[in-house]
Amino acid sequence: MARTVSNSGRFPPHILLLLCVLLFHSPLAIVEGNTGGTWLVADVQSLYQKPVCSPPKETNPKGLTITHRSSPCSPLSADSRPNHAQILKNDQVRVNSIQRRIRDDQKSISVIVPAKPGLSLDIGNYVVQIGMGIPRKDFHVAIDTGSDLSWINCYPCLSCHGKRTMLYHPTLSTTHTDIFCNSTDCDQIDHHSCSPYKRCDYKVIYGDMSQTNGYMVRDTLFLSESDTLPNFLFGCGKNNTGLFGMVDGLIGLGRNNISLASQASSEYGAIFSYCLPSVTSTQTGYLLFGKNAISNMKFTPMIKNPSSPSFYFLNLTMILVGSHPLDVSSTVFTRNPGIVIDSGTVITRLPPVAYNKLKSLFQRLMEYRNYTKSPPFEILDTCYNITGLEKVRLPTVSLVFSGGAVLDLDIPGILYTPDPTQTCLAFANTSGGAYDVGIIGNTQQQTFDVSYDIANQMIGFRQGGCA
Repeated sequence: MARTVSNSGRFPPHILLLLCVLLFHSPLAIVEGNTGGTWLVADVQSLYQKPVCSPPKETNPKGLTITHRSSPCSPLSADSRPNHAQILKNDQVRVNSIQRRIRDDQKSISVIVPAKPGLSLDIGNYVVQIGMGIPRKDFHVAIDTGSDLSWINCYPCLSCHGKRTMLYHPTLSTTHTDIFCNSTDCDQIDHHSCSPYKRCDYKVIYGDMSQTNGYMVRDTLFLSESDTLPNFLFGCGKNNTGLFGMVDGLIGLGRNNISLASQASSEYGAIFSYCLPSVTSTQTGYLLFGKNAISNMKFTPMIKNPSSPSFYFLNLTMILVGSHPLDVSSTVFTRNPGIVIDSGTVITRLPPVAYNKLKSLFQRLMEYRNYTKSPPFEILDTCYNITGLEKVRLPTVSLVFSGGAVLDLDIPGILYTPDPTQTCLAFANTSGGAYDVGIIGNTQQQTFDVSYDIANQMIGFRQGGCA
């Protein structure tokens, strides 16, 4: 059946052309619906988490393996995995912190945003194993594009989180050096101070008053089995209080000079890529730096926001549901400017006017399929009961960015499924404040190759990642 797009004078020619490209060349397995829209079909069992991990046959020698903390492939203990209500509650804490930081940054007030504020650091994060020091010692750390400072639990630790805490011993590494308070390195650290030993102390306070503090050091960081980053600057965390979970620390992938993304640029070029595996899959993902990063992507410009230099912004121009564009102006997404892409946020947030249009159209198409509505689940207010169904059919959802980059979401990027009685549209709205920005969360990024080309100020996407 041929698919057609009616213009009716509503869309400029370049937008109409983009719609045609999306409809006729989308790599998603889609079917034509009687409503004139396009639909995804999948087994209901694919919405639920699998009990057993299926790791790749070979480890990637040129990158780090990413696992979701709650997946069966996670290196962390199963008893630390949160339930869905905790994940979404803590996701809202993180979003509130990001919005607060951006509001305060725009008002020229210095505030620290958490990589995952308090409880949230234990929820919804992606984890990689890194090596630190020579001789090498391995640690499981969270990665976060919304943070700059990296840190690891450090010996001797006055207060360290987790039951299986691994500690970094700086004096046992032959390549370790301390950072002193009269150095240019120390000047790069927000909220630094000088210890009685003249070492550069740091302190980071998160959204719920959890915190990490210690002193800054440099040492050799292993980015893969063979690639190293000498003299990596990070925090030796000696007093880490709050519910940080079972990770050994954090790697910041933000845009500021102290982030790993920036520090690795001199050695590997200012580019990194990742694929975040689906929470429901039994596969792992990857994190790559420099020339090893994935090519053949569709790119969108990286928008500069001088008042919020740590975050990655881009321009979302259009959303299609079942191939139907939402009837909203693109300026809804770009007023602040742009929308943040964030690896730590779980659920994508949209401005209220855009979210309400998305919800309304999604509901109307779901009603056409006679799905039974169910009550809201935490921050998710568009939910359905799919108990007893073997397959689920959903309208396609596509996020279109300036420059032609598109996220054609698969079903795990459209639905968040706590259980069969409540499977919900995986989007929510912002609070609607004047400074609030939209956020592209990791649910929508799952299984895409995502590339951050900082040197050329572009972000790229490609489907079919993590394979």
